Amino acid sequence: MAQFTSLTSRVVVLPVNDVDTDQIIPARFLKATDKIGMGDHLFADWRYTDDGSPKPDFMLNQPEAVGRQILLAGDNFGCGSSREHAPWALTGFGFRAVISTSFADIFRSNALKNGLLPIIVDESIHQRLFTLVGANPGMELSLDLATQTLSFPGGSVTFFIDPFNKTCLLNGVDELGYILSFEKNIAAFEARR
Repeated sequence: MAQFTSLTSRVVVLPVNDVDTDQIIPARFLKATDKIGMGDHLFADWRYTDDGSPKPDFMLNQPEAVGRQILLAGDNFGCGSSREHAPWALTGFGFRAVISTSFADIFRSNALKNGLLPIIVDESIHQRLFTLVGANPGMELSLDLATQTLSFPGGSVTFFIDPFNKTCLLNGVDELGYILSFEKNIAAFEARR
């Protein structure tokens, strides 16, 4: 998993509430067991026509979306069925963080385990971010995981992340990688036992 310490990026805006994981990555792509190429299928039913050609008006098909690493989404992002492929698709496209007023618990857990930082902000900050980006689509947001700070023109807010997931992201390890970081301690304990 890629390490996450800080990030400054322009923003892709998806002002849609209740985006479920089947919209993020349709079920027909769930047979894959590898993350490679998942970004090509992100929002596939919204992003492509029936013949597979890109819809020019969809936000991810705009040239300015390339390289943007923060998704500003509507309320209740990642709801619906559980699928780890949803954060695979988001990170495969290049997103490192998603900002919303709420996330489905399973999506949030899967995101954190795959290096995607879900940031919850209150409704007033959420609307302020939409307004700021609407007025200046090239605007950048900055995230600092160590201080748990989201900064934007004219202000900043802190966001919550539990200490375990924060440690894993800062060190670029998943749960297994975290356990393996104690391999010497485990071996010493087993030797004493």
